[in-house]
Amino acid sequence: MDAVRNMVLMRFPSRAANIGFARTAVALFASQLDFTLDELDEIKIAASEAVSNAVIHGYKGTDGEITVICRLSDEGLEITIQDEGQGIADVEKALEPAFTTEPEERMGLGLVFIKEYMDNLVVDSVVGEGTSLTMTKLPVQAQVRS
Repeated sequence: MDAVRNMVLMRFPSRAANIGFARTAVALFASQLDFTLDELDEIKIAASEAVSNAVIHGYKGTDGEITVICRLSDEGLEITIQDEGQGIADVEKALEPAFTTEPEERMGLGLVFIKEYMDNLVVDSVVGEGTSLTMTKLPVQAQVRS
């Protein structure tokens, strides 16, 4: 990513009530670039899915902290969402559509949506130490110019 023009760092407790906050805050920050309304909706969905995964799967109802880092450059938006929860045992499997560790309650599409809506997704996870998702999004205009 090019030189960072602006950055925001947020930390908040792993509570379901904070998912909507993260979703809105990330979209408002992203609106500094020329994203379309559809792209901003995709960013909102990706952010809320990532934070939801940290709350639901990373911490499994226990207290923890979620960190969200957003960076803007001339090129686009980079979002990193981190937890220090349980981690993902098999990242490749977790990226498969409909894979879930809770089939009676979840559809297993969170990471699938993130991959679909963002231009790039990197998942770094260590069992017992946590997970970091880094996703990037380029405005349509930037993709046309390249």
